[in-house]
Amino acid sequence: MSDAKQNFGEMKGAFSKLEGTPFTNFSKPYLDFIGKGKLFVIIYMIMAIINLLLPFIIIYEVIDSGLFRSGEAKIVFAFIFSWIVIAFACWIGFQLWWDRKAKVKAFEDSEFIVTPIFSEIFQTFGEWLGTLIGIIGAGVGLITTIILGEYAGYLFQAIGMGFMPSGIIAVVAGPLIGFVIIILSRFIAEQMRLLVALVNNTKSIAANIKEAK
Repeated sequence: MSDAKQNFGEMKGAFSKLEGTPFTNFSKPYLDFIGKGKLFVIIYMIMAIINLLLPFIIIYEVIDSGLFRSGEAKIVFAFIFSWIVIAFACWIGFQLWWDRKAKVKAFEDSEFIVTPIFSEIFQTFGEWLGTLIGIIGAGVGLITTIILGEYAGYLFQAIGMGFMPSGIIAVVAGPLIGFVIIILSRFIAEQMRLLVALVNNTKSIAANIKEAK
């Protein structure tokens, strides 16, 4: 029995000597990275970059869809003005994601990291999607209705928003749909944060009761 204890002590001493050496710590930067909120900052940065690229992706998709094959000038003008609206909406979206990434740092020292950060990402995504649908729906809807009339729906399909109603209805439906998306995303995100707050408060109360005893 004493030999076993001695062997265990020797093994423990050998492993203790490895602490702080490259053998055990070479992956520490990576472990710190995935263990804190810095990992989630990448999501915000990726979404911000996507917003900068999205207008150019839409140009490619519209050209590839063959919308301009008819050669009508009014279609070209309608798309140019619509693209300006799309670029403006994406610029707002870029600023939204870039600004909100700073909120992740507030949860880095919290015991519960993933749930509150996920709620922030979910809320930001909803606000972004609602903003894009609201601005593009109203702006492109108005432009295409004035220039293309009853053929406005073709442009919406070309830019990937075929679900939007065509005509003047889109001017009202876009902001309305966007507003509903923003409200729902904020509501769901707040429920997630409420759950974390309840757990934190319950843990704090339990700790206070234990100290009082």
